[in-house]
Amino acid sequence: MCGRYSIVVNGKVLMDYYSQLEMDEKFERDMKANYNVAPTQSMPVATAEGVELMTWGLVPSWSKEFKPAFTSINARAETLAEKPLYRGPYKKRRALIPASGFYEWQKRETFKQPYYFQLQNRALFSFAGLYDVWYDSAGVAHKSYTIITTKPNSTLEDIHDRMPVILDRDEEAHWLDPKTEPGELQLLLDPYDQPMKRHEVHRDVGNVKNNHQGLTFPLNSE
Repeated sequence: MCGRYSIVVNGKVLMDYYSQLEMDEKFERDMKANYNVAPTQSMPVATAEGVELMTWGLVPSWSKEFKPAFTSINARAETLAEKPLYRGPYKKRRALIPASGFYEWQKRETFKQPYYFQLQNRALFSFAGLYDVWYDSAGVAHKSYTIITTKPNSTLEDIHDRMPVILDRDEEAHWLDPKTEPGELQLLLDPYDQPMKRHEVHRDVGNVKNNHQGLTFPLNSE
């Protein structure tokens, strides 16, 4: 799964990266680094309509209330077309979730050790995701998202049995394109096959109240 990630670039870098999409200038002005993104937080999400803030933890349009759940922060790539929660968004509401890195925990004998994962040559990249829109009684739209996971690649396989789907730059537009065929979409959801790097980090990242650059530093580094 993917339960924590980081996005540490400034707003200008984000706007440049998604320059082909509509984006409010407030991102360039107000965006701050987040070293410990956690479920239920509102984060930038890119769709075919533009980039906007959404809540992490997908709430379906047919839900009785807008209550993001930990169980919907991730969606398995293998069952997107089958599960009612994700079937509709998979067809019509695909998203890109910008990130700088992500965390996974390895089970040890008496504790879980967090690792921080990054791409070798990209300071910003996109997870493949889905989003949905829930309307309250006043007709106000509330948007939420989930990150798609797949089997781990060689960088993660000894740490966890799942990893977030990371898209190459040329795959991002295909993922958002409403004309992309289902068979093509599934081909985009394979484990990331480009160079990655990882290192152990302090267990402080497990506490959502902690949010500082040191969370991404190698364990025991000064």
